[in-house]
Amino acid sequence: MTRAEAKERNRRALLDAAFLVVARDGYRAKLDEIAERADLTTGAIYSLFGSKNGLVVALVADYLRPYYEEIEQAVPAGLDLLEAVDAFARYYRRSCDAPDALSRLSLQITFLDMVLHDPELGSQLATSIRAQENHLIALFTGRSHNGTVVTSQQAKRLTTALRALFVGLSQGVPLGLAPGADEQYFADVARALASGMSLIDHDGDAS
Repeated sequence: MTRAEAKERNRRALLDAAFLVVARDGYRAKLDEIAERADLTTGAIYSLFGSKNGLVVALVADYLRPYYEEIEQAVPAGLDLLEAVDAFARYYRRSCDAPDALSRLSLQITFLDMVLHDPELGSQLATSIRAQENHLIALFTGRSHNGTVVTSQQAKRLTTALRALFVGLSQGVPLGLAPGADEQYFADVARALASGMSLIDHDGDAS
């Protein structure tokens, strides 16, 4: 095994261990337990991630990366904006029925709790999440809508609105708070949002 391979193996082991410990203990998660589960030392955590917060930020990025990759596959090129929003909404609804839906919801709440206890971590996580959301912005940018082409600024505003909508709905589904919210419902409300917001640019000009 090369040095690079060993480094990546250790990184992966620490992320897997951190997932288990952080999901259970939240901001109370201990670095020594994470290191022990990974058969490494706390020194390896500092060497690879710099700090506990660095490890958590890397954990969130690792957690979100497959999600955004799956979205890119679920929303193919060639669709106009509303068709792309429809496909995105249906993918998001299907994810609510995944076997790990409740554990993912629990982890989201855990991350939020950690942020409330550590504002510095919150700032770091926000930066990481925005970087991941750039995938969605790129996904919607350039698509046709009402005879125009969606700009990156318009796509950014739409992404923010869709995230707020789907986070609320996806939390309600596994908790039984969104009866009747099937794929068609998700698609209808997402289309309505994308159509109704007029995709106003940051400077106030509307498309």
